[in-house]
Amino acid sequence: MLNSKNKLLTIISGVTLFFLIVPLIIVIITAFGKGTTITFPIKGITLRWFSNVFLQPDFVTGFQMSLLIALLASTIALLVGVPAVYALTRLGIHHHQWFQMLFLSPTFIPEIVIGFALYQGLMITIRIPLVITLLCGHFLLCIPYVIRLITASMMLMDQHLEEAAWVCGSTKVESFFKIVIPNIYPSIIAAFMLAFINSFNNIPITLFLNGVDLSMLPTSILNYLQNNYDPTVSAISVLLMLFTAGLMLLVEKILGLKMIMK
Repeated sequence: MLNSKNKLLTIISGVTLFFLIVPLIIVIITAFGKGTTITFPIKGITLRWFSNVFLQPDFVTGFQMSLLIALLASTIALLVGVPAVYALTRLGIHHHQWFQMLFLSPTFIPEIVIGFALYQGLMITIRIPLVITLLCGHFLLCIPYVIRLITASMMLMDQHLEEAAWVCGSTKVESFFKIVIPNIYPSIIAAFMLAFINSFNNIPITLFLNGVDLSMLPTSILNYLQNNYDPTVSAISVLLMLFTAGLMLLVEKILGLKMIMK
């Protein structure tokens, strides 16, 4: 019985991996096609679509803006989320479950609804600048990842370490930076990575908070697809895969993925 269950799980895992990996392989192959439209299988190999990516001003400015917004939103989410989780898990706040649900509430609402609400409420009604509204939207997207991962790390951390620091004369602020942060920093890095990747690739919120003078990379790609169907889109997809893989390798070299996954 156990062997049959293992075989079934192996088959299901294999089928799942097949449907996940094969589309990526097709995208990679089509990025090198010589044809002027995306076709599979390709006829001939060329690299001109990769150079064409950098000839599109919208892609370049969109990448820069997406990178900036993702970095800012992820950083602000950490600056807000880490102290908030510490307060909720260590300071004995009444009804702390309600506050945790409040921080996690953006995950219960469709992102397209969040984008429309921010557009209608902040931009149209209050007339907050577009960049600030966009940053607010991406912050709401990032904060649940920070709250979830840091909460799990704080719950696993031995509270006696902090108490020992207090006995030795450290204040709560000192123990937070000298004891808590060094013990949960792998979760902090993991939270930042998840928040950054989801913010960088987000489409629903960005669609509503996009303007003439402000264009994010996902919306730039969608706009390009409306008028073109050449392999440039496949090429930029491959470049984004390499960008993400480069981030993972960088973290692996600096810290080690095994440490982050603990």
